[in-house]
This record gives sequence, structure tokens and C-alpha cells, in this order.
Amino acid sequence: MTATGEGRHHTIQNGLWIVGDYRQDQFLTEGTFVLHWQLHWVAGWDPQAGEYRASVADNYGHLEILSGRINGDLLTFESIGRPPVRLRLSWHLVDDHTMIWRNEVSVQGGPFNLIERYICTTTK
Repeated sequence: MTATGEGRHHTIQNGLWIVGDYRQDQFLTEGTFVLHWQLHWVAGWDPQAGEYRASVADNYGHLEILSGRINGDLLTFESIGRPPVRLRLSWHLVDDHTMIWRNEVSVQGGPFNLIERYICTTTK
């Protein structure tokens, strides 16, 4: 599958939270349109939890709360609790203009499997 899309971000509450709105059109490799996807993201540092927290809600009715951590140039968020399907989202900063984003899932406590991976670049 291929996709085109964008993400736009801004801060709220004096920089306490980062809000992102994403959209993506997905296609089969021969060009057939599959779906239009939208997601709303809110993330920031939660001092009571001592970690980053995020919420995601998409146009297919999915809502998830995640905990996050930074290790070097890798930011990772994982589902909180033990839902039947767990998410792991990661952003690897390659350089000033390139980031690799991964979406992985774990079903029924099994290993995480890659669902999608994108190389993201800034608009110049």
C-alpha cells in the first residue's frame, strides 16, 4: 500500500500540550483508492505519571490512551493497560528534515508486529 498525507501541529495551554491533526489517503500499489483517514493527537508530559501521555482519536471511532518515553533520538508511545489490541507508535529522528514513523500492534499479548512504516520529511 502507498499513502500521501500530512500532519499539522500546534501547542496549547502555554506549550503544555502538543496537538496534531493528521490526514492520509491510502492506495493499493496499482493506484486504487482504499480510504481517507484522519486522526487527532494530544501529547505532553504528565508530571503525576512521570512520563509522556498521549490520546489519539480517529475518524473510524478508535480512541487510545498511550504512555511515552524518549530514548536518545527515539520517541515511543505504547497503549496503557492490557487491551486485546495494543499499539506502539515510534518516531526515530534521522536528521533535521527526516523522521521514520512506525505503527505496530500486539494482539492478545503477543509480540508487536509492524503495520506501517513511513519516512516523513519536512516541507522545504
